Amino acid sequence: MGDDHKEETPEILPFLSTGQTYSEARRIQPGDEQKIEDDGPDTACGFWLFQGRFLQRFSTEKMYVILYGLSGCVLTMTFAYFNATITTLEKRYKIPTKISGIISVGNDISTMLTAAVLGYYAGNGHRPRWMGIGLLTIVAFCLLSGSLHFIYGAGEDALKLTREYGGQAEANDTQQDQKLCQTSTSGCVQDVGVWVPQAFLFGAQLISGVGQGLFYTLGISYMDDNATKSKTPAMLSMSTFLRMLGPAIGYSLAAVCLRMYIEPTMEPLIAREDPRWLGAWWLGWLILSGMSLIAALVMFMFPKELPSTRERRVKNRQTDSKGETDVKELSIADMLKSVKRLAGNKVYVHNTMASILYFFGYMAYWIFTPKYIETQYRQSAAMATMATGTVALGFSAVGVLISGYVISKYKPSARAMASWNAAVDFMTVAGILCYVAIGCEGSDSLNSLATLSAGDSCSASCHCDYVHYAPVCTPENITYISACHAGCSEEAMDDLGRTIYTGCKCMTSSNLIADPETQFALDGACPVDCFNQFLIFLSVMCLLKLVGASSKLTNLLIALRCIPQEDKTFALGLGSMAASLLGFIPSPIFFGWLIDNYCLVWGKTCSNKGNCWLYDTKSLRYALNLTAASFIFVAGFLNISVWYHAKNLKIFDEDESADTHVELEEYTLTKKKSPDNE
Repeated sequence: MGDDHKEETPEILPFLSTGQTYSEARRIQPGDEQKIEDDGPDTACGFWLFQGRFLQRFSTEKMYVILYGLSGCVLTMTFAYFNATITTLEKRYKIPTKISGIISVGNDISTMLTAAVLGYYAGNGHRPRWMGIGLLTIVAFCLLSGSLHFIYGAGEDALKLTREYGGQAEANDTQQDQKLCQTSTSGCVQDVGVWVPQAFLFGAQLISGVGQGLFYTLGISYMDDNATKSKTPAMLSMSTFLRMLGPAIGYSLAAVCLRMYIEPTMEPLIAREDPRWLGAWWLGWLILSGMSLIAALVMFMFPKELPSTRERRVKNRQTDSKGETDVKELSIADMLKSVKRLAGNKVYVHNTMASILYFFGYMAYWIFTPKYIETQYRQSAAMATMATGTVALGFSAVGVLISGYVISKYKPSARAMASWNAAVDFMTVAGILCYVAIGCEGSDSLNSLATLSAGDSCSASCHCDYVHYAPVCTPENITYISACHAGCSEEAMDDLGRTIYTGCKCMTSSNLIADPETQFALDGACPVDCFNQFLIFLSVMCLLKLVGASSKLTNLLIALRCIPQEDKTFALGLGSMAASLLGFIPSPIFFGWLIDNYCLVWGKTCSNKGNCWLYDTKSLRYALNLTAASFIFVAGFLNISVWYHAKNLKIFDEDESADTHVELEEYTLTKKKSPDNE
């Protein structure tokens, strides 16, 4: 997919193919490499044993953009993989959605606590090495997350659904594990150490947030400081495009892993579409930890300052009558002065608030879209993650590339960018309202289980409170939570090898009650066909991804240009802290709580409610989408305020000469004709 996009956007690539403009490239002679290297260790590539003159040729803007984008791709893969496997983690460790929302914001909590301070101090140090340290924390995050499987194993519930474990499970079956109607109250399901996996996952997220804050805050400012303003949009576009491949790859990796059973060496007795299916969620973490380690080592090799930037700075110093630029003093008092300056910057404040509200509303889809697809349209976990990642995020990547091309070519004003951001917000609201209308009648009809599982005197007499969720289907295509809830008293195998339950006295149809021989149910939920509705939902989601991604660069450019040079790194860190405190942290917790409110069937344990197995899909669809749309709707009006205050904001340098554009066009033609140009 990446190569196709390269050929579709040839105008962007010339900006990234060298560390200098074309005119600067022509002035550099073969002997200049040694001269630049002699400027000092600040412009030399490599560290420790990984040094040498050979590496210095990679110390260019182009190489930084590519490797920063690829490293960001690996980082976003890890977070996308976690989101893609979150429903499997809920089932495996019996975690309610509200708790999984709290776990998922662990990284935002640590980002909030560290981004501004680390951005302030590390921003004046060796930024690439600080970014490498950040990527090492991602390695720890991957290893900690995946190690849960090796500590706790696949779990007895999952093993019972395999052919190898089936016989042993039947021999050791206890009263509380039975699925049939029981004559006495069974004990609650014991779940040893239920809080330990949750704490483990939350701790891993906390660690990853430090790395996330370092990587993004320092990486963007390093890019902007080591490039001319005219090239920043194209560089941001390409690096963002590469980073956005990460979620697509992460979701695809999750889809592949989830297609395998949680214990790959055993043969499962259920299909992937069965809600009890648990995929090999742990496998991808081992792959991601290795990739993150490689990315960290690569980032360590970049110099503190690119040679081309050093050369421009020296020339500017020679022509500057004021001489040396004062070194910025690092102190708490100075940091508070920076905060005061930024608080009075209306463009910065309103743009940040608009971003926070947009992210607050859209975080529900970023984290819970796979769960939404599984519950609303009855798709498997692998299908849900594949659709969310590979298909939808591919449109996001295209949106970033298109916007980067348009901004680089037409150089719109700050007001034009702000107005587009507002338009995107309102278009997103319109798309989310379409989600409300895209329901599936077959999925919504399962809401009748609410009456079958609560207040029904027949099923209550069978004492089914702690029976595991094991749906059965009646001849009239009605799904019951379990054979116990259907009042079934016997279990057998039919001629086709299917598990069949008989003597089901709680079936509500009068004609079935009249004929005891037809009071039977088959193992598994009744089939529900929601595929057409799923395709319509996917089409709208892809359109929203395309439109929404087109505002990423315009929003970021406004954020970069509305603040003075000396406050840039700190402002990005402060904005990240505010976004975490007001958006990224409360949003998943709030929407997790909202989703849990519409749960119909809980997997109860002795210590808590466990995970939810069945939702009131229609009510959930209305509540989730309308709530998310309301936050984004308000963000649109804040972007209108940004438009009002940004009338004097300059996005691009005004002193770009016509000769530079002519030389750039000549260089573009040269690169297009070059046989080694991809």
